[in-house]
Amino acid sequence: MRSKWIQYRYRILFSILIILGLGFIRAFENSLFYDPFLNYFKADFNSLPYPEVNTFRLFCGLFFRYILNSILSLALIYTLFRDVEILKFTSFLFVFFLVLLFGLFFIIFEYFPDGSWLLFYVRRFIIQPIFVLIFIPAFYYQQQYFKK
Repeated sequence: MRSKWIQYRYRILFSILIILGLGFIRAFENSLFYDPFLNYFKADFNSLPYPEVNTFRLFCGLFFRYILNSILSLALIYTLFRDVEILKFTSFLFVFFLVLLFGLFFIIFEYFPDGSWLLFYVRRFIIQPIFVLIFIPAFYYQQQYFKK
């Protein structure tokens, strides 16, 4: 058991540091990113109209946050699996979801003023590193399946 710890100590250390980085993004979200929806979704948003936003600043803030989360997520996936093919595939998925989610976000924001819940969930996928929580178990299962 001790030899396993010694063998993987740097992977474990880097993984912990990356997870802390994701936590810092979340902890300092108010000061790092322009996002008037942070306070909007903390209130009873079903009965409220969307807040006034600077669309360009909102796009830049959401984009910057998505990119930071994606880079740290990719680093975590590479640290855990050490597989360039998995890293390439995950990068493709992050770009695909970037285009899809940003398109959905701005369509809902512009054309569906009553779509608060839908906007809430699409925005959640943009600002939180949810995909890494899906990808890590999937890739782990795939590796275990192909080892047999």
